[in-house]
Amino acid sequence: MSNQADTFKIAVRKFGPFESAMQKFWDSYCAVSGCTLQLELVIMDLHELYESTITRKGLANGLFDIAHINTDWVYEGYLSQAFEILNPYIYTNKPVGFPNGWSKSLLSLQRFGWEVVGLPFHDGPECFIYRKDLFENETEQANYLKQYGKVLEVPQTWEDFHQVAQFFNRPADNLYGSIFACYPDGHNTVFDFCLQLWTRGGSLVDKAGNISINCQPAVDGLDFYRKIVNDKTAVHPQSKDFESVAAGVAFAKGEAAMMINWFGFAGMCEVDANSKVKGKVGVDLLPAAAGKASASLNVYWLYTIAKGGKNKDVAYDFLKFATNAKQDKLLTLEGGIGCRLSTWKDPEVNEIIPYYHKLEQLHEVANMLPQHKNWTQIAKIIDEMVLKAMHTTEASASLIERAQNQINELN
Repeated sequence: MSNQADTFKIAVRKFGPFESAMQKFWDSYCAVSGCTLQLELVIMDLHELYESTITRKGLANGLFDIAHINTDWVYEGYLSQAFEILNPYIYTNKPVGFPNGWSKSLLSLQRFGWEVVGLPFHDGPECFIYRKDLFENETEQANYLKQYGKVLEVPQTWEDFHQVAQFFNRPADNLYGSIFACYPDGHNTVFDFCLQLWTRGGSLVDKAGNISINCQPAVDGLDFYRKIVNDKTAVHPQSKDFESVAAGVAFAKGEAAMMINWFGFAGMCEVDANSKVKGKVGVDLLPAAAGKASASLNVYWLYTIAKGGKNKDVAYDFLKFATNAKQDKLLTLEGGIGCRLSTWKDPEVNEIIPYYHKLEQLHEVANMLPQHKNWTQIAKIIDEMVLKAMHTTEASASLIERAQNQINELN
């Protein structure tokens, strides 16, 4: 057992590519810097990571040195002083190319006034991911035309999405029309609800910045979502148990024709040795309601340094190393999504992942979630609302009204 003082602990989001990349970064860093600390990766799923770093104050108390933090939690962590403020470090020794080496959309959520509490780790907005080989297959095209009297193409509306999902749903071939991630963890269904709302012209907040979901686009979105996720003729039967990673893995195994998920899971299809769909995947903007604009969601992952950490100088030195262009590209080739503009435009990366350059286009239509100190509790209310919609017959309008009342009481 290594001595606690000789150990450097990183709280890592459980995902194979993140785990392997972090180990490689550390090994390279030690070789270059001469650092002799032993790395301990503490690997946790989403809920556990939030609980241990923020709720149970693992960062404030120095249980870890560095943590992967989701931008959903960063405001709450900032308010509870979980993170080391990075400005003094950046001023004296800034990361290569900072800040212009990154898209502005990846530098805003970790900044509070002038205070910066994290550096971009992994990104990839929500997008429409599909099996290009199926859509381009002439037999499939002919059959779709015969069945529906229209051309098989990337769906522009949610109604078309549902129809295409039913067309490609073939349980006997272990192929399903679409996959959703409906695991109740305060994230997946909340993101899906927001996307349904935004692509129908709705907004999550009113003019005063308060969460306001009691509107017609929300009702229409929830009606559609509960209908499709319960449609056994259109959706992967394990969708209710999948979180985003499991959904991504199922897609990479060739189990679905379409998926709404994070860009990173499209990238994974091209670089994961177990992928059965390498070279067969396309990425596009999400469908929308007829006459409405597409939308995406930009939630990203940060490297943060623990406020209570014992090895802050080493931690910052390592982050500077881990966010350089070479490591950012390596993260991408491992199956994560690098955050630097240089990675997005890299010819080798775009050869391996032919839609990689589309990240810029997705960022142009990407919305951010509002930064409320109790967003985690608000998300839990929305999550419960969506789950009730999926599992009961209560009208969407009354579910939304009740959720809105609960949100109002919170605030």
